[in-house]
Amino acid sequence: MSDFFRRYLLPGFVFESAVIAGGYATGRELVEFFMPAGPWGGLLGMLVSMLVWSAVLMVSFELARVARAYDYRSFFRLLLGRGWFLFEVAYLLLIVIILAVMGAAAGEVVHSLLGWPKLAGSLGMIIATGALLFYSNAFIEKFLTLSVGYLYLVYVVLVAWSLFAFGDRIEASFASGVPADGWFKAGISYAGYNVATIPAVLFCIRHLTTRREALVAGALAGPLGMLPAVLFYIAMIGYYPGIGAEALPSAFLLARLHAPWFEWAFQLAVLLTLVDTGVAVLHAINERVAKAYEERQRTMPRVVRPLLATVIMLLSVYAAARVGLVDLIAKGYGALTWAFIALLVVPVLTVGVWRLTTRR
Repeated sequence: MSDFFRRYLLPGFVFESAVIAGGYATGRELVEFFMPAGPWGGLLGMLVSMLVWSAVLMVSFELARVARAYDYRSFFRLLLGRGWFLFEVAYLLLIVIILAVMGAAAGEVVHSLLGWPKLAGSLGMIIATGALLFYSNAFIEKFLTLSVGYLYLVYVVLVAWSLFAFGDRIEASFASGVPADGWFKAGISYAGYNVATIPAVLFCIRHLTTRREALVAGALAGPLGMLPAVLFYIAMIGYYPGIGAEALPSAFLLARLHAPWFEWAFQLAVLLTLVDTGVAVLHAINERVAKAYEERQRTMPRVVRPLLATVIMLLSVYAAARVGLVDLIAKGYGALTWAFIALLVVPVLTVGVWRLTTRR
């Protein structure tokens, strides 16, 4: 892996791995947040989210670099002082929701492909994620990079094929004149809770050595995180607004392409992204716990990493079984959005900027 990639592109790829989650990869988040704003309104909302992501990530990367705050406890002590634990509470709640969505999505995907019980897909995701957390930062970086690269390829093929198969429907939806209402609020809301995955990216900020690298990497992370969503959204607009009622918009769309082999290729990408997100967000917790061990002049036992992750995932999958995928995204995420805007976005763009501009 080249130095250029590590310093400028890797943070964006890891951020993409963290934000895609189960709802983004299956299209459920996109129809929940952006489709109510209409075809053009949804794209405007995505632009707002992308700009917010880039702004917050630019400041966050540079702040983490100069302070060498590579775990979220160290990072939020800089921003919130003694109130740093408020972010940890909100972050743990978010992780439970994210992993619950992932567990439900994995179960749905495996059931649709193989006909197996949904629980089998959820447990498979837990086993794969826990196994990967045994490995080092370098291995995790390579795994996330390769997975996201495959994801980009699949999404490009999806939108190209959709334009060929039902491009007339996509064009008609964009030309329908549906008012673009509520897109700004949708963009802020989506950015607000997704930017809370910054802790999952902090471990790879170790590669950044200058302010220019941090700012460029942060600016690129926004577009890198949003591009697959834009491609997927354009494809889904061909069946607007009916696709908004589908629990798995991806499965609905793939059925319209009448290509079983590509359905397998796409669903494999979805399963990989579920593992990607689990690895990214849980690795952030492991790094926080490892830092606590380090402060006590001890080394975190290697076996604790997968065990801690497995316990959190099992609790989350239980929540998914009790609540359901659609309700988790519609209600759970919305409840935490404004908390993260208050605990992360505002402090980063005020306290964070002030610390960077006054630091010698």
